[in-house]
Amino acid sequence: MLLTRLGLSLGAAALAALHVGAPATTLVSAPAASSTASSSGPLAGRTVVIDPGHQLGNARFPRQINAPVDAGGFDKPCNTTGTATNAGYPEATFAWKVAVGVRDRLRALGATVIMTRHSNSRAKWGPCVDVRGKIGDRGYRGRTSDADLKLSIHGDGSAAGNHGFHVIVATAKKAESMPYALDTRAALQRAGFVRSTYIGAGTALSVRGDLGTLNWSDMPTVMVELGNMRNAGDARVMRSAAGQRRYATALASAAQTYLSR
Repeated sequence: MLLTRLGLSLGAAALAALHVGAPATTLVSAPAASSTASSSGPLAGRTVVIDPGHQLGNARFPRQINAPVDAGGFDKPCNTTGTATNAGYPEATFAWKVAVGVRDRLRALGATVIMTRHSNSRAKWGPCVDVRGKIGDRGYRGRTSDADLKLSIHGDGSAAGNHGFHVIVATAKKAESMPYALDTRAALQRAGFVRSTYIGAGTALSVRGDLGTLNWSDMPTVMVELGNMRNAGDARVMRSAAGQRRYATALASAAQTYLSR
């Protein structure tokens, strides 16, 4: 969910840890290493960044996640706690489970996958949205080229009567990311998921300039709000293992479609 929560400040030392690399004693969630299942398959040689939204422990670290970071020419909080179903099932856990499913499917197709976080832990927080956006970019942490694609996975927290998925692209990078957004929308619909009833005027597409994860990414990137976790029907699907597998299969299919052109 992309709502701003508590506003607190962060000291200089902790801010430095966010951007330089946190020491072993901190609990920031560091990005995982690249991984690939094999050197063969239809996506061999392609690299995909998967960003599971939030982190399960974010709520325990309000000072860190509310520190201001550059979200693309303006400041926003480092991260948020995310939303949850009315029964308390966290968005961070939903995003993580779907992301792992997408990762495994893409690896099976030969792709190299970079995860922006490697755990779903109550003892960890972050990474910040600017870091999530930069992971996979050429020049970030020594990369010599951009990754091919980035997918940021979320669940929304809207009014209970709203339901369905929507796909978000950055305003400044609409032209390069919209084809991937259309592939993502089509794949989710083929899997039986319904377009948002409250975002995008029936298109389930949203163009925004306020999201650091999208603004900092230098490759085609989409953010998906896969449903409204406050809607009873969406929540049943989103918290179920079968629903999470359907989401993962559809998202992996969309990435393959885009990368196979």
